[in-house]
Amino acid sequence: MTDTDTPLPLIAHLTELRDRLLRAILAVLLVFIVLFPFANEIYAFVSQPLRELLPENASMIATDVASPFLTPFKLTLFTALFIAIPYVLFQIWSFIAPGMYSQEKRFALPVLASSVLLFYCGAAFAYFVVFPLIFAFFTSVGPTDVAIMTDINRYLDFVLKLFFAFGLAFEIPIAALIAIWAGITTPEDLGRKRPYIIVGCFVFGMLLTPPDVISQALLAIPMWLLFEAGVIAGRLLIKRKAES
Repeated sequence: MTDTDTPLPLIAHLTELRDRLLRAILAVLLVFIVLFPFANEIYAFVSQPLRELLPENASMIATDVASPFLTPFKLTLFTALFIAIPYVLFQIWSFIAPGMYSQEKRFALPVLASSVLLFYCGAAFAYFVVFPLIFAFFTSVGPTDVAIMTDINRYLDFVLKLFFAFGLAFEIPIAALIAIWAGITTPEDLGRKRPYIIVGCFVFGMLLTPPDVISQALLAIPMWLLFEAGVIAGRLLIKRKAES
């Protein structure tokens, strides 16, 4: 914001907000329309880590009448939102940026871009690293006389929860950096609280993942390492502030 900026009336702000929300929703719908013909292929891709580990002649099942249609539909809608997130956040940024100072813009824009990238990295980590490990564990520890036939809707709910948990967990460096930049805390203070942070990571992993040690550790350990990355980035930020 500069001294020459004149505040817009409330109606103008609300109109702009409405327009940008409509653009964001339209973007998600357009991506959804493009992806919907491939809904079954998208579900096949997401369920591949489990299907590869199922016993021979075993398959996933649908216990509800509408599940064969609604489950891929729901997954495609989430996928469309996942893909359109950068544009949605761009619309939010375009709405709030005029009210920010130039120094705030220089800090916020890289943080926004990094947060999107880290969320994608968290989801990719869940799919390529976590899913194969926990599904291998789940399918190997059950009784030998119990057939494994996972419901497609319950599987989707399970993996969406993990996608969200790991995507959110990978935002820890951004949260730490914002807290340091805002003066809420310092890198040294965060370093002193490291033991509590580590315990908190494992508690967070316990709450957001299935009740097994493997998935909890696979979430908690990256969270701790990302916290350390946030502390290091905070030190660099403080150093740059002192030099400027």
